[in-house]
Amino acid sequence: MKRFLWCAALLWLGTPGWADQVEGIWRTSKDYDGYSGDVEIRPCGPAFCGILIRAFDRRDQEVFSESVGKMIVIDMVAYPDGLYDDGQVYSPDSDKTYNGELRLSGDKLKVRGCVLGICRNGGIWRRIK
Repeated sequence: MKRFLWCAALLWLGTPGWADQVEGIWRTSKDYDGYSGDVEIRPCGPAFCGILIRAFDRRDQEVFSESVGKMIVIDMVAYPDGLYDDGQVYSPDSDKTYNGELRLSGDKLKVRGCVLGICRNGGIWRRIK
């Protein structure tokens, strides 16, 4: 009986219902030129990564971008209280990769990146799916 309960518990813990709260599609805040995008965040090994799946102009019309398909969120590790850290964030508008930090609060994701002690606010991303 103990063996059955142990196996049942392992099966239950390993089900997809245990998706992390950061998983999903997020609309970035607008960059300095007024462009934004949708980033799909999902597990990548023991961490989380996000790929730009769509780009939008300042009128929120979908546009072609060479950045679509690029990894925007790279190897973010989940910590308690909605913190995702120890990874990187790529910024297409500056073509730079920063040491990143994400802070999740409900359907909002505060993004920040730093390089050589200089930090850049990535704004608040909103969950769209």
